[in-house]
Amino acid sequence: MAFDDWKAVPDIWRTSAENFGDKIALIDQYHDPPSTMTYKQLEDAILDFAEGLRVIGVKPDEKIALFADNSCRWLVADQGMMAIGAINVVRGSRSSTEELRQIYSHSESVALAVDNPEMFNQIAKPFYSKTCIRFIILLWGEKSNLVSEGNKEVPIYTFMEVIHFGRESRRALSDSHDGRQHYKFETIKSDDIATLVYTSGTTGNPKGVMLTHQNLLHQIKHLSDVVPTKVGDRLLSMLPPWHAYERACEYFIFSRGLEYIYTTVRNLKDDLGVYQPHLMVSVPLVFETLYSGIMKQISTSSRIRKHVALTFIRVSLRYMECKRVYEGKCLTKNQKSPSYLYAMLDWLWARTMAAILYPVHMLANKLVYSKIRSAIGISTAAISGGGSLPSHVDKFFEAIGVNLQNGYGLTETSPVIAARRLGCDVIGSVGYPLKHTEFKVVDSETGEVLPPGSKGILKVKGPQLMKGYYKNPSATNQAIDKDGWLDTGDIGWIAPRHSAGRSRNSGGVIVVEGRAKDTIVLSSGENVEPGELEEASMRSNLIQQIVVIGQDKRRLGAVIVPNKEEILKTARELSIIDSNSSDVSQEKVTRLIYNELKTWTLGFPFQIGPILLVNDPFTIDNGLMTPTMKIRRDRIMAQYKDQIENIYK
Repeated sequence: MAFDDWKAVPDIWRTSAENFGDKIALIDQYHDPPSTMTYKQLEDAILDFAEGLRVIGVKPDEKIALFADNSCRWLVADQGMMAIGAINVVRGSRSSTEELRQIYSHSESVALAVDNPEMFNQIAKPFYSKTCIRFIILLWGEKSNLVSEGNKEVPIYTFMEVIHFGRESRRALSDSHDGRQHYKFETIKSDDIATLVYTSGTTGNPKGVMLTHQNLLHQIKHLSDVVPTKVGDRLLSMLPPWHAYERACEYFIFSRGLEYIYTTVRNLKDDLGVYQPHLMVSVPLVFETLYSGIMKQISTSSRIRKHVALTFIRVSLRYMECKRVYEGKCLTKNQKSPSYLYAMLDWLWARTMAAILYPVHMLANKLVYSKIRSAIGISTAAISGGGSLPSHVDKFFEAIGVNLQNGYGLTETSPVIAARRLGCDVIGSVGYPLKHTEFKVVDSETGEVLPPGSKGILKVKGPQLMKGYYKNPSATNQAIDKDGWLDTGDIGWIAPRHSAGRSRNSGGVIVVEGRAKDTIVLSSGENVEPGELEEASMRSNLIQQIVVIGQDKRRLGAVIVPNKEEILKTARELSIIDSNSSDVSQEKVTRLIYNELKTWTLGFPFQIGPILLVNDPFTIDNGLMTPTMKIRRDRIMAQYKDQIENIYK
């Protein structure tokens, strides 16, 4: 089948099996048993699982909950469900039991596929007592590990049992001359719902996003404009597969014949060295962690090596800044192009400075950056999405020669709607719209369309827009207007087009500045976007996490999780405590944090005033981060409400 002939997501497997049959499709070494599959084996497994589902009674359009984490069996189950025309309802194992039960019930799922016995044992009691389950499938593990007190009327199948049912049925149908006459195959239409993805719910309850085969196929067909691939390239995967960003990239990668390697947060560092991946798709937090790890390694080296490395990095950052100027890849909101004379002088200055800095940058590349790149692989590109990429992380990877492309999207848009390309990677932006995708910026109060360079609410239109929210027409109508424009809820602007000057090659790129609902309105009536302050503050080694607060207050404040290890190290270096002491008082920690905030937020129009230090990090497990690793501001505000009020007294 040619790309243009695809009508449903499972169509990609026939094409991939024909084109890349004996090539390695995936490696999953962290599950028992470890798995390596070729493209032909992967297609057969999907077809077997799909037929196995039909054998145990699944019908087209029925919904099956798929609550599991990233693995090759998740992929087979996901695509097997789609291939039979069923709709899968996806979520990960780290969601709370109550959230999983609500999703199962709201989606009207008829059966449940779970990661392993341990996960099902945690959710079994409320699911057996409060939901209707036709059958249960265990993707990993054995039935003997399940809790004994279950509903004996609900059949439980292992993944391999479903595969076996399907394989035997396919063999029987193949051997029978009239076998096909006894089974009516349902045609899957492009507009049919492929999956229900419940939003992370940074505020309020999750909503079920209905994504069609057409929505997902748009991503599969057009991500090639963004992600550079060659058959046989290796990609390292660690995101939850139900995350729309990871999922769309996963389908795309398999349609292009790459080698997909599953890893975990714990094994990421080792696997980067072992597999030397050409590509990595992940969220900003992972790239921040890589950046912090590299900087920590530099800071703990000898004094001379540390000084040399940091000097090289400063020079390279300056060199890349000049390079962006003469290449015309700088951002500006100014709608008026500069004069040709000014543009020429600006270009000449930037070119001269870059020529002076270039030898030092190349020396740094040979002595330092090549070793960093050798350790982390990612020789072609890293793609960041699912959140805001801090500018210092963005610029650092650019300086050391790692192509870090930033993208933008929402679950409601399948998800990618814009991304930076290797040929025009404008730092600070999320790049150009994906093919067949339109953007506009509107005034938040009047709805008036604003010109390029003006900040407002981003709206988007394209074939990747969801069908709507499941059983929630009012929320759907609120999100998508009658002309088909989706309100992203994000504040941003479109770069004006210039014919000359340092921004001549950045016109039309999209810049996202934060969530509209995150805006803090001070009692003075002034609006503050907390994201930029938080990003700047996070450059401090002493701050592990921060949430800027201040709604209806006279000034801004912050809830901060200190980095205890770095606090202790800094306190010893500054002789605030004895070198053999292991305790820093709250007062001294507060003073250190205040100094860091002043250093890193200097020059911002708003400064952070009172701060609340908390010991426990914001995590998925304690409910203060979403499963996609975004901070839940409303829950943090609620949990620390009394303490926040006290710091403002």
